[in-house]
Amino acid sequence: MRRGITATALVAALALAATACGSDSESDGTSKSSGELSGTVTWWDTSTAGSEDKVFKKIAEDFTKKHPKVHVKYVNVPFGDAQNKFKNAAQAGSDAPDVIRSEVAWTPEFADLGYLAPLDDTAALKNSDDFLKQAAASTKYKDKTYAVPQVIDSMGIFYNKKIFKEAGVEVPETVDELKTVSKKIKDKTGKTGMYLRGDDAYWFLSFLYGEGGDMVDASTKSVTIDNPEGVKAMKVVKDLVDSGAAKTDATDGWENMQASFKDGKVAMMINGPWAVADTYSGKEFKDKANLGIAPVPAGSAAQGAPQGGHNLAVYAGSKNLDASYAFVDYMTSAETQAKVTKELSLLPTRTSAYARQDVVDNEIVGFFKPVVETAVERPWIPETGSLFAPLVTEYTKVLTGQTSPEKAVKTTGDSYRKLLKGWK
Repeated sequence: MRRGITATALVAALALAATACGSDSESDGTSKSSGELSGTVTWWDTSTAGSEDKVFKKIAEDFTKKHPKVHVKYVNVPFGDAQNKFKNAAQAGSDAPDVIRSEVAWTPEFADLGYLAPLDDTAALKNSDDFLKQAAASTKYKDKTYAVPQVIDSMGIFYNKKIFKEAGVEVPETVDELKTVSKKIKDKTGKTGMYLRGDDAYWFLSFLYGEGGDMVDASTKSVTIDNPEGVKAMKVVKDLVDSGAAKTDATDGWENMQASFKDGKVAMMINGPWAVADTYSGKEFKDKANLGIAPVPAGSAAQGAPQGGHNLAVYAGSKNLDASYAFVDYMTSAETQAKVTKELSLLPTRTSAYARQDVVDNEIVGFFKPVVETAVERPWIPETGSLFAPLVTEYTKVLTGQTSPEKAVKTTGDSYRKLLKGWK
């Protein structure tokens, strides 16, 4: 495995750092006299600032109702910074949080580096059989569990019903229909059909899967991004932009995409349940009924969307492990997950949560649950999180006309083979 420093040296360094520094918790988390949990649990939350973070902060701090001697130190860390920020803090042995909200692809990487505490047989992992199978898959590494699933998600196409009605069009089910619908929207309303995010390769995956491709095949240790399917997928997204069916930007993709859609400047965008709360804040969606969500349009081979989500993991060097385990259990309980669904329309990871009324009544969950069940899993290998950096560079270049689809996937494939030693 690619680790930067040897596993033995890293584990030894971490053990020394944990003894000397630990996290920034204030105690070992347990009262010597009563066994009651106490001290501070620092939680790095990577949810969307301005919408999701407010809800998660309130729910996290309510943990003290169950454990009044524990102080929850909530920190919202920008998602794009969190992966490297956590690795740097953990490697240094100081300033790492007790608990981190980890994107599913980060969990095996952090575990491989020795930065996470195993959770099997701890208070963090109660009723593990209750978790959705696909949600639990990303939490395991080398037969141990290193995280607990908090939310699971996938992607769909968000559309503005008023614009669709004005243009007299139906929701596109294929990429070809997407182009036709976008042209009619432009002709009838003057608005652009779709915003295609160009600065994040996660938004490319639906098109890659739609053409029958993938980044890698972990079962055969093969790089597949530069197969013909990868070339075709790059041609598909390039054609969407070149034809005028979609607009894109090379930077600030999230902000530009959300603003364009919320203000009614574009009729469609590809997004996931994490975007619902922020989307409702836009002037076009003060009437929530104006937001439509449908499956991502199918490519020539399939209709595919990536499986995503977030896990909660405990830092191996935490000085407050017992309180951290209890906090993770609280934040991933069926009761808490139902509260999150009610406020943010995020999908629970516990089967039992889907029987709760707040989840049953949620239309967004009703749409995305079947999508999640058929979503394409990413390979749960330590390097998965690192596969996106070389891909997004070339993806952006294709969308902005700086390289060809053929060169883009070849360059990405070459980068993958350097990263994944011994892979074909």
